[in-house]
Amino acid sequence: MRPLFRRVLVGAQIAALSWVLAACGGGEGSSGPPVLPKEQQPAQKDVVRFLSQAGFGGAGADIDRTQRIGFPAWIDEQFSLPQDRHQGYVDSQIAAATLAGQSTNQQNWIYESFWRTAVSGNGQLRHRVAFALSQVFVVSLADSSVGENTRGVASYLDMLGRNAFGNFRTLLQDVTLHPMMGLYLSHLRNQKEDPSRGRVPDENYAREVMQLFTIGLYELNLDGTVRLDSRNEPIETYTNEDVTGLAKVFTGWSWAGPDKSDTRFFGGNASADRAVLPMQSYPKYHSTSEKRFLGTVIPEQASADPEASLRAALDRLFSHPNVGPFIGKQLIQRMVTSNPSPAYVARVASAFNDNGSGVRGDMKAVIRAVLLDPEARSPLAGATDYGKLREPVLRIAHWLRAFGAQSASGRFLIGNTDNPNSSLGQTPMRSPSVFNFYRPGYVPPNTDIAAAGLVAPEMQITHESSVAGYLNTLRSVISSGIGSGSPRDVQPDYGEVIGLADRPDALVDRIGAMLIAGDMSPELRAQAIDAVGSVAVSTSNAQSAATARLNRVKLAVFLVMASPDYLVQK
Repeated sequence: MRPLFRRVLVGAQIAALSWVLAACGGGEGSSGPPVLPKEQQPAQKDVVRFLSQAGFGGAGADIDRTQRIGFPAWIDEQFSLPQDRHQGYVDSQIAAATLAGQSTNQQNWIYESFWRTAVSGNGQLRHRVAFALSQVFVVSLADSSVGENTRGVASYLDMLGRNAFGNFRTLLQDVTLHPMMGLYLSHLRNQKEDPSRGRVPDENYAREVMQLFTIGLYELNLDGTVRLDSRNEPIETYTNEDVTGLAKVFTGWSWAGPDKSDTRFFGGNASADRAVLPMQSYPKYHSTSEKRFLGTVIPEQASADPEASLRAALDRLFSHPNVGPFIGKQLIQRMVTSNPSPAYVARVASAFNDNGSGVRGDMKAVIRAVLLDPEARSPLAGATDYGKLREPVLRIAHWLRAFGAQSASGRFLIGNTDNPNSSLGQTPMRSPSVFNFYRPGYVPPNTDIAAAGLVAPEMQITHESSVAGYLNTLRSVISSGIGSGSPRDVQPDYGEVIGLADRPDALVDRIGAMLIAGDMSPELRAQAIDAVGSVAVSTSNAQSAATARLNRVKLAVFLVMASPDYLVQK
């Protein structure tokens, strides 16, 4: 895919780079995984690729250690690490704000916790999978109801992290009953039908839990390809009648609390933890009529039983043959490549269907299948349909990890980065809609990618303004750090590479190895070496020479990260 992406990106990149050139004038413990024999250790470039897919990238020590223990052991070790808790961080900030008489609902706390975990947390795989899941099971701080519940959103992100290594059936139930999802897709306080008043159950969640969270719009083969009927038309997975029937299941659920009064159902008598506790059932408001959907019938209930209705509905969705290829392909797209082969999708879907021990929905098996698949580890040489555009959040997280960034405050004070003109054009947990920042099937119009019949999801947030905004932001943060404060709170450490500044070729090669696994085109390498070498280093003024060497490093990092070679993760 890189040649296709390159043609789409390179024109805007070259124009924006011209002014920049002028301006810049650990070892294992006794209980750790065993070290592999040298001949069995993966190549360093393969480790850099792997850490970009499985986490947020790595610094020298991360790369060296992963090389010594190998990828399967790294994954197993990540499975065993304790979870970093976003709610714990938010709760600590709420306590401090309360003492200081400040607002106790600040969205920046979510962003700070996200970046703190991405950059300095140990559980990179869990956080990366949770980030991927947050773009499938979307709730957004951009929604006013959700945005008023920062603590609830932290809890939601923790829930995704907790289930990242669990079972998909549990994940589906926890998503369904989380009050932030209830607010976002309006099945919290959803009431049963009342023909006398013309009231019908809210259908929002019923539609999206099928379309976006489990089975999609069309029936799929195991390999993710669309099944066709006798007229060669896609077979729809559900009808409007299925939505209507399923909507009845999601009636009678609302805020958790010590009672099930009408007042609590409608939002009164708010308990302190209602934003972080699963919604509870209120039988009075649950539909007792027959519920038909997806070939399943929940008979009319003599007494309302919301739990039984929910169990039957989620079991039916979980058992649908679409779930494995539908969810599996999206995880491949978020972590490895936008256009996986049908065989790759089928292998991941098979792991979803059976983890080898007869268990369906084992997320650990799915993650192993995604990351250890031959297509993930050894893409075909010369393949033009392989890779994915790095989304802005992943680019900056990778840079911060690669250069061992530290937060002066310890809090990683990186706030809203929504603005595509002056920032990243993307903020964690602030998708503009339930359809995420971009759709998995997005095709950039009038491009070689479209002509080739491929998709490029992240291109949906890539345009002239966002390209220029990224380059402006990149130049600023590489030079001055990122985050609030003066100096800025989060600062990279270029100490690992500053010693190479007197040798432009060695400097460029080292940064290329750290950021793009050494997969640098000859054209980029030559241009970067020339540009870096054009920054003169004084032979008579030590302070001036030190500044020039640092500028060489910053320029080399910028040129690599601004290039199509970097922007397309291979």
